[in-house]
Amino acid sequence: MPKDQSLKKILLLGSGPIIIGQACEFDYSGTQACRALREEGCEIVLVNSNPATVMTDPAFSDRTYVEPMTVPVVSEIIRREKPDGLLSTFGGQTALNLAMDLAGTGLLEECGVRLIGADAEVIRRAEDRGLFRRLITGLGLYMAASGMAKSFEEAAAVVAGSRFPAVVRPSFTLGGSGGGIAYNMEELKTIVEHGLSVSPVGEVQVEESLIGWKEIELEVMRDKAGNAIVICGIENFDPMGVHTGDSITVAPIQTLADPEYQALRNDSLAVVNAVGVTTGGCNIQFAVDPKTGQRAVIEMNPRVSRSSALASKATGFPIARVAAKLALGYHLDELPNSITRKSCAAFEPALDYCVVKAARFDFEKFQGAAPTLGFQMKSVGETMALGRTFREALQKALRGLEIGQSGFTERPARPGEILPALTERLRVPGPYRIFYIKEALRKGFSLEELNEITAIDPWFLSQLARLHHEEKEIAPLLGPLFLPNAPQPGPAEAAQWRRFKAQGFSDKQIAYVLTRGGGGYEADEAMVRERRRLAGVRPAFKAVDTCAGEFEAFTPYFYSSYQGSGGISETPPSSGGKKIMILGGGPNRIGQGVEFDYCCVQAALALREAGWETIMVNSNPETVSTDYDMAGRLYFEPLTVEDILAICEEEKPHGLLVQCGGQTPLNLSRLLKAAGAPIIGTQPDDIFLAEDRGAFNKLAASLGLRQPAGGQAANVEAACRIAQEVGYPVMARPDFVLGGRAMRIVHDEEELRRYWDEVLSVSSDGAVFIDRFLENAIEMDVDALCDGQEVTVAAIMEHVEQAGVHSGDSACSIFSHTLTESQEKRIRGHTRDLALALNTRGLINVQYAVQGDDIYLLEANPRASRTVPFVAKATGWPLARLAALVMAGTPLSKLPPPPPRSRAYNAVKEVTLPFDRFPGVRIELSAEMRSTGEVMGLAPSFGLAFLKAQLAVGQDI
Repeated sequence: MPKDQSLKKILLLGSGPIIIGQACEFDYSGTQACRALREEGCEIVLVNSNPATVMTDPAFSDRTYVEPMTVPVVSEIIRREKPDGLLSTFGGQTALNLAMDLAGTGLLEECGVRLIGADAEVIRRAEDRGLFRRLITGLGLYMAASGMAKSFEEAAAVVAGSRFPAVVRPSFTLGGSGGGIAYNMEELKTIVEHGLSVSPVGEVQVEESLIGWKEIELEVMRDKAGNAIVICGIENFDPMGVHTGDSITVAPIQTLADPEYQALRNDSLAVVNAVGVTTGGCNIQFAVDPKTGQRAVIEMNPRVSRSSALASKATGFPIARVAAKLALGYHLDELPNSITRKSCAAFEPALDYCVVKAARFDFEKFQGAAPTLGFQMKSVGETMALGRTFREALQKALRGLEIGQSGFTERPARPGEILPALTERLRVPGPYRIFYIKEALRKGFSLEELNEITAIDPWFLSQLARLHHEEKEIAPLLGPLFLPNAPQPGPAEAAQWRRFKAQGFSDKQIAYVLTRGGGGYEADEAMVRERRRLAGVRPAFKAVDTCAGEFEAFTPYFYSSYQGSGGISETPPSSGGKKIMILGGGPNRIGQGVEFDYCCVQAALALREAGWETIMVNSNPETVSTDYDMAGRLYFEPLTVEDILAICEEEKPHGLLVQCGGQTPLNLSRLLKAAGAPIIGTQPDDIFLAEDRGAFNKLAASLGLRQPAGGQAANVEAACRIAQEVGYPVMARPDFVLGGRAMRIVHDEEELRRYWDEVLSVSSDGAVFIDRFLENAIEMDVDALCDGQEVTVAAIMEHVEQAGVHSGDSACSIFSHTLTESQEKRIRGHTRDLALALNTRGLINVQYAVQGDDIYLLEANPRASRTVPFVAKATGWPLARLAALVMAGTPLSKLPPPPPRSRAYNAVKEVTLPFDRFPGVRIELSAEMRSTGEVMGLAPSFGLAFLKAQLAVGQDI
């Protein structure tokens, strides 16, 4: 069926601010949908309150409304724009719930707007748990015994008919929000009352527990003609009881026999047919009893989901792109396979590799939060790795988390950390359980014991045991290579290197085993890398082609492996043309999120338009930057020195751009440059000068810039002495951290001494700067661009909260409402002096505190900051794009200047905070960042802009 010609203007709903359970995977899906629909000649009207996203860049839609995603606001937009269709399946649960509310008002019918992608009845059948249950049981499929409840009394009656433990799942929520597992009536009351409060319809489902069963997800697409395909099967490493967004997940499914998989496949197709999904992707979750093989349907999402982004990146099949075109009326067999160009989109991808996703957590941001995992999602980001085997992919994924683990290694207790007994750490799911399994293997736990304690499938445990046993062979076989007078490398040595590298062991991991891991040899990561390369052992780069190599792939999308092929890559690097490699930000975390992906994407687009060949390196499956055609070539790899240097050796880029991906690439920049990587833009030594607070303060003093009194302390006694000299309260600022990690306002010596032990585990060198905390001061953020000769200030932002609240957690305004003309001029001059003194080539962010007429310099970051997208959207000056060109050598004089400043409107940024995910944690803002996302309010007056920002984050005003 050809495209529905009546659908000329489409209103697409975004997902709003980043929250736990709804992150930048919906920026990826929404951006891809916008691009696909515009290819079909549709006029796109986008509504999204999040300025940090790629999709709200004006290049991706015809009209963009950065507005609160509420029924009154979107209703006005519909009346104004008169769209033909409303597409809600790309904006997560926020967009889906909003579409249902709009349909309920009768507005869509009144204005002649069709819900496309999924209509109201389809959404209701999938999201209304009672209705969904009746549909599933009507198909003869099994669901856990359950009942619906609108009160605690009704929930208690459901449990009385079965037994504890009981699982509570609120209707129409995301990421397991409000859900949990109750082991007694008291816990049931707490969870049910919370679940009823967060459910938009005030309803929860109470069901029998299937904890310990395997959890499987299938990503399915179906068109209006009934053609349906399974894009990907994903298996959870953890059994039922851990939210799939928090579990390690694996594709393809590893532990089911083919008849078992085919039965699940048939069940999934029956479910989508019954629900009536007709245009696009959906996600269906199953549980499988490991003892009997019985299958149970858990739930489905009638939209693209978090898993859709993972499945897209794992297979190369662009789910959101295809789903958007199906929403226009196309059938799967009418759309081309954009990867191979040899067939249509009605095919099921085949994988000749293994994909592992691992989640990243930020429990340490919320002191007092129990680091346990359950039905309510708590992870803040994820990384994905590809390898020829599960073991290779797993080790790559674990080192890609950037949490100090170089692979499948043990996790020692941090200073001051008191850990429960090992058996308890294994029994209770937590963010580091896989590393505790490594400790258990070392201590002699059998696979049977581990399975009994954890309920993790024996196959997965056997793979971990194999890695543990392989690690024991590293020192005996590779250690002698690092002794004096070691023989020259030969074929036998190369075979030994390949044996361990094919299991995913990193050079850093091998170096640790050889030295501190009991080997007794002297070798660091650089020495291991040099000896391995001397033996001729390098990774080969394999293509992601969706069809296991049967057809040539036309999307340059690669991963590394040491399995087979002798280091020969499937697709050689391109020749000719100047190349710039852009390093992404890795897994999202608090302090480093979608705003840095925005910067990477804008850099890639600008450089490609300027004639450069772009190479993107990132490990985050949620992002737009890892879309298969966003850069000239994509390498899905962990962001480590070893992995980046291997790509550099393969591609030989002209330059390496490290400024756009947040702290991750910056922390690697010195090591990369020392190894010969061509860093462009601000150089690593200058970046590190700004990060080293002691050295930076000396530089600022030499420029005559005023700073709070203080000094650098290497130990607690020095810290106490400095604090006594400058007077309490003081601000403690560790070196080389992002998002204010471990920054504290300290009020007395006892508190400072308690704080000190905690700091040592997060500060890269143990140094902490202690300075006088400025009370009753107003904080200012400045983003600027410097080419080494000239400096252009893009915006001065005034924080709403006083100094002491991290800039990432404070509301802020463009323009300032308290600075005098003289103070603004001084701030611009200070920013210029600093940027030039730091030899900045590209972006710089500077933070000041204003106390009376005095201006104090707090810190400077010569890199992209999290405010860059907000500034770009508020001012109309594409800061990230222009910065990339500056880093590539274009002077500011040849780039467009900022538009003339206009006070005709105000822009206010406000943040979302995830305290609801961590019950019992004290709700307070401080010098350490805790927000997960942001919104923007635009209006003629500051008051109205601030009000719109509050509405956009869900404040009921």
